[in-house]
Amino acid sequence: MASCLRHPQVQKVHPSYLMIPQAPRISIWWFTSLALFAGAFLAEAQEKPDRPPWAQPSGTQPQPPPPGSQPQPPTAPGPMIPAPQQAPDRAKEPQTPKGTIKVNVNLVNVLVSVLDENKRPAPNLPKEAFEILEEGVPQKIEFFEPETKLPLDLALMIDASMSAHIDFQYERDAATRFIRQVLRPDDRMAVFSFDETVTQRTMFTERVQTLQEAVAKIPDGAGTSIYDAVMLGSQALEKRGSERRRVIILVTDGGETTSHADFEAARRAALRGEVLLYTILVRTMKSENGRNTAGEHALQTITETTGGAMFFPDSPQELPIIFDRIDAELRTQYRLAYYPYPRGAANTYRKIEVKMLPGYAARHRTAYLVGAQ
Repeated sequence: MASCLRHPQVQKVHPSYLMIPQAPRISIWWFTSLALFAGAFLAEAQEKPDRPPWAQPSGTQPQPPPPGSQPQPPTAPGPMIPAPQQAPDRAKEPQTPKGTIKVNVNLVNVLVSVLDENKRPAPNLPKEAFEILEEGVPQKIEFFEPETKLPLDLALMIDASMSAHIDFQYERDAATRFIRQVLRPDDRMAVFSFDETVTQRTMFTERVQTLQEAVAKIPDGAGTSIYDAVMLGSQALEKRGSERRRVIILVTDGGETTSHADFEAARRAALRGEVLLYTILVRTMKSENGRNTAGEHALQTITETTGGAMFFPDSPQELPIIFDRIDAELRTQYRLAYYPYPRGAANTYRKIEVKMLPGYAARHRTAYLVGAQ
């Protein structure tokens, strides 16, 4: 009976004693767990520097690449030395000109250089003066620009081989003058040299002094890797963007000796990159007897396929005149564009022909490589 009377007293006191501290204990445990979880999450985020910038926690930055690391050129045919790093040219990239043709996988752009009867550029011709055919089938010209405003990306490639050294200094002087003359505010140029290897001396830049100094410092070399130069130059230009004109200006003696790539690889790279090739062949020997002409003939074929031009100066003193002609031509090019019908199979060559009114001659790329469907 006594135990029965005491039991209710225990029930009244003991529960109240337990309930008073219970709520604070749960709250402390809950907040402590939340803090530990948040700390673990932040620690895990900070331990993953390979996340993209948008996934990085506030106040942290992605880790820089290891010192000295450089991006490797894709499927390089032979040794290529990348350009040294330098400060960006401008705070903003060049803006795309108004009225340019937007990229379309089916659209075929054709740059056309038109010469009159006196072999001079012929500007201000109407759209009706042109007819374009693909594989012999007339095509409808969807876009026509009488004087293209597309900015230039130029790769100036200079042969530094021993065989070209007789007039090397004059070549440097003429190239230095051309750099100053050809570049406009939105244009970019990179200087390359090639011998047994291909070396990119500068990044693509509009800084005339940087480019001129790079030309002046090209060292003597041995061997001539023409195919490697065309292939690697085309690949470098292909990365520069589709709404810019891609031009290689190659100064060489034409004596191909040390390339890892072959003729077909060089031609395919030029066509895939939609590159316009201008070749200046400085021949130390006028007669073909005893001269390596294989590189000359191959260069002529690639040059004509891209729609560029090949020049054969009789002396180095003609180089400034040739550079003037290239500059004038680049400033008076027409641009035609069409949607091919019928469309060719992927990864096949398609023949292009542009017909003109009597008295005019058109030079343009004679083929293109069909991309993926």
